[in-house]
Amino acid sequence: MELNDTAAIVTGASSGIGAAVAEALAARGCNVAVNYNANREGAEKTAARCGALGVKTIVCQADVADDDDCRKLAAAAMEAFGRTDVLINNAGTTKFCNHNDLDGLDRKDFLDIYDINVVGAYQMTRAAAGALKQAPAAHIVNMGSIAALTGVGSSIAYAASKGALVTMTLSLARVLGPTIRVNAVCPGFVAGAWLRKGLGDKVYEAMKAHYESIAPLGKTATPGTVAETVAALVGGMDWTTGETIIIDGGSHLHTAPMRR
Repeated sequence: MELNDTAAIVTGASSGIGAAVAEALAARGCNVAVNYNANREGAEKTAARCGALGVKTIVCQADVADDDDCRKLAAAAMEAFGRTDVLINNAGTTKFCNHNDLDGLDRKDFLDIYDINVVGAYQMTRAAAGALKQAPAAHIVNMGSIAALTGVGSSIAYAASKGALVTMTLSLARVLGPTIRVNAVCPGFVAGAWLRKGLGDKVYEAMKAHYESIAPLGKTATPGTVAETVAALVGGMDWTTGETIIIDGGSHLHTAPMRR
């Protein structure tokens, strides 16, 4: 799929992986709708970096847990670009909670996490599906996590939500083909501010060192490496749908992942 003069929606693109994905697509000539929920300043900075690469950008506030907001975002992209070729369902949330602390999560925590990580991705897919079906080669990428496959992540609720997202990817690949490819990417430990803030400096550094030590490639992912994989998937793997691609330097090959 050639990305020049195409258009993408990237949810949760004000920082981290979402911002890096928006920039990676823009570097390949793709116009980008930069979505944010609360961090407008970050989204505007992302859009400015994308615009500096010579593409058109818009910034659009939308809470993907709100179906009306999803439809608003999809409509804004069509109004700005006249087309939508790519949807990156990156917006996500968690509650950091040690897996041993079963009382640390309640029903509301699960529902809040599922609302964004699973229902939000579904609502955005539904909102953008009509426009994507008009594109010559459309692609949806759902941002999963290695937690979906190992059950080890920032919390049990988060891991469960990403597992549901991966399963939903399979369902959507079946029903949206042949016009739309749907895949998931599952990063492992991603070095950056988000995990450092959630884990705290001491745990973050210990986990980073651990995953670097067990990964065959000797390193952990960054937002940039995740973004490069997403861009390669969107732009070059035209016969790939319903797949889950792990981005962790091979650390999932180790049989005993570190527990907090």
